[in-house]
Amino acid sequence: MASLQNQKNNTMGWETFSKATDLQKRLLFTLGAMIVYRLGTFIPLPGINSVALQELFARQAGGILGMFNMFTGGALSRMTLFALNIMPYISASIIVQLAASVVPSLMSLKKEGESGHQKMNQYTRYLTVLITIIQGYGLAMGLEAMVGSNGSSAVLYPGQWFRFTTVVSLLGGTMFIVWLGDQITARGVGNGSSLIITAGIVAGIPMGLAQTFELARSGTLSTGALLFVLFMACALVYFVVFIERAQRKILVQYPKRQVAGRMANGESSHLPLKINPTGVIPPIFASSLLLLPMTIVNFSAREGQGADWVVTLSTYLSHGTPVYLALYAGLIVFFTFFYTAVVFNPEETADNLKRYGGFIAGIRPGKSTADYLDYVLTRLTVLGSAYLAVICCFPEIMIAKFSVPFVLGGTTLLIVVSVVMEFATQIQSHLLAYQYEGLMKKAKLKGRL
Repeated sequence: MASLQNQKNNTMGWETFSKATDLQKRLLFTLGAMIVYRLGTFIPLPGINSVALQELFARQAGGILGMFNMFTGGALSRMTLFALNIMPYISASIIVQLAASVVPSLMSLKKEGESGHQKMNQYTRYLTVLITIIQGYGLAMGLEAMVGSNGSSAVLYPGQWFRFTTVVSLLGGTMFIVWLGDQITARGVGNGSSLIITAGIVAGIPMGLAQTFELARSGTLSTGALLFVLFMACALVYFVVFIERAQRKILVQYPKRQVAGRMANGESSHLPLKINPTGVIPPIFASSLLLLPMTIVNFSAREGQGADWVVTLSTYLSHGTPVYLALYAGLIVFFTFFYTAVVFNPEETADNLKRYGGFIAGIRPGKSTADYLDYVLTRLTVLGSAYLAVICCFPEIMIAKFSVPFVLGGTTLLIVVSVVMEFATQIQSHLLAYQYEGLMKKAKLKGRL
């Protein structure tokens, strides 16, 4: 009976999807935008010596450049128009949101609703342009300094003209990705920025798995270690799905009230608080902040000719070192608490409950409710930050120990699984909205009859 019921539900779901033309258009638009993005990751910058560049990246595949290259979907190693990906925009978002918690003028903008949100987005884009120009110029300088083993330079014709064209090309590519992400969010399904980052990671998964099996075939990675890595990857996926669906439900009650001359019974509902309300934002922010300075340092230093402090910094902050892991975990915890405070305001939630007559059993409305929500949210955030730190840092230790590709790391799995879950949830929401719309139309037709 259960199998027949599931089969019936699947059939009804497919029939609903086949009739939901708006959802189909949104999915096709999202797919087309992802194809356009992937095509852009293969358009090279002018004046690049691709052979020397591939050799240099092969030598640094296990370092920070390799991880940044993973987030860009291989665009950095190919040095294409999308080499910086959407990371400058993420860095700008971090700076603007931090400033909004300190600068009074930006704090007032946050309270102005949609108009203030649009102004802050505008400031974020201005800052994205500035960061992209700085990163692009540093990238161009670093490319001119990079020399292969045979003495060949990564740049065919170095000079001011190459730096100018590189900055303009990278700026155009980054702003196009930002615009494309906004279009996906508005006209497609899911969050555009998250989907773009996920697309870059997913594009490297087949190659990463192939490299892992090649390590096992050549004897570099033992069979037991290979099975352990694959088992841990599957366990991480299950753990991420379990935690991301976990909620702390707070019972909210509403008193009896008179409606249309009749006394309506009191109702109750739940206020769901997720263990990880921030999603993949803290790991992305933490990775972006760690990769931003180190990428420029690695590009700016000549092979074997870098300054002593550059070599020391690169050694201490290389992938999998204790300093790197400590900074990574600390940044994840910080951004988890920070972004939770941004997305959930206990005082505002308590005021809304009081306005509509809702209350939490045993807690007085107003400030007491806000304090209780803040207490519960703080405890959940402690668990959420610890979960994110473990899920992101523990696989990094395995990557450093077994030398497997970054695509099997905790950060990448967390991003991919979380974004896929959010994507599936939005599809279900569109299908549910379409079903309600159909029911409303039928009710209107019956009413006319």
